[in-house]
Amino acid sequence: MSVRVGAARIRAALVTLISFFVLAAATGCAGGDDERPRVVVTTNILGDITREIVGDEADVSVLMKPNADPHSFGLSAVQAAELENADLVVYNGLGLEENVLRHVEAARESGVATFAAGEAADPLTFHTGRDGGPDDEAGEPDPHFWTDPDRVRKAAGLIADQVTEHVDGVNEKAVRANAARYDGQLADLTTWMEKSFAAVPENRRALVTNHHVFGYLADRFGFRVIGAVIPSGTTLASPSSSDLRSLTQAMEKAGVRTVFADSSQPTKLAEVLRQEMGGDVDVVSLYSESLTEKGKGAGTYLEMMRANTSAMAEGLTGA
Repeated sequence: MSVRVGAARIRAALVTLISFFVLAAATGCAGGDDERPRVVVTTNILGDITREIVGDEADVSVLMKPNADPHSFGLSAVQAAELENADLVVYNGLGLEENVLRHVEAARESGVATFAAGEAADPLTFHTGRDGGPDDEAGEPDPHFWTDPDRVRKAAGLIADQVTEHVDGVNEKAVRANAARYDGQLADLTTWMEKSFAAVPENRRALVTNHHVFGYLADRFGFRVIGAVIPSGTTLASPSSSDLRSLTQAMEKAGVRTVFADSSQPTKLAEVLRQEMGGDVDVVSLYSESLTEKGKGAGTYLEMMRANTSAMAEGLTGA
């Protein structure tokens, strides 16, 4: 009997001791050094830019996976909770993340600081007509500001401001130094793009894309947007037969024989356009709305822009 009582007392003591250590560990995790500030970013392009600025000063969580479509990607319940537990949410805005914006709004209403980079980067609007943009979106803001590296420079500087203002515990000098270094890289990118596009003659500086995504690039580097296979600023729209007929006529008139299609989207529609014009159309793949995985061609914003510039210059000159 005494042996059983002694064993029971030992077991009870062990349970009490284990419970104490579990509670202590949980308390330590809740208030210890492991609780780092967190920035949550919606798109992977903005995620890469934000990581360059934040560096090691905070954790940066990116919701959109590589090769995804920003117009259609959605969030899991865990990702939605990440937004509401962030110190800062960075998103594109201007209607780009169509299935995510309600979650961003919910985070804002719960008191989380949010920053719409596209809305702060001097947004352009879609233009009316085949030679500029979709009729049904004329006057609406164009969310694809990242195709102009100068606007990205402005957005990057503002992201640095937001991080230092709203994310407690970061080293402001380190964030500013990161931002300055990255600003220099973006300035070098602009210079390189100018030199690369200078080789494209005036009569070939006309763009046709899968959907309207390169308005900012066209405005910055002196191109004309002839039209798009999907006559919209979103990949969720669909073209009619009259849209395709109108586009082929505009391409014939402008002498355009190259269509640029997003690498994350099927090129079937661009192939249909090729058939409409008798097969004499080149379809060139670009990384227009999403980064790839590392080492797959466009793992960073800078890599994406250089790859696109090279592909566009070659596609337009026939080099």
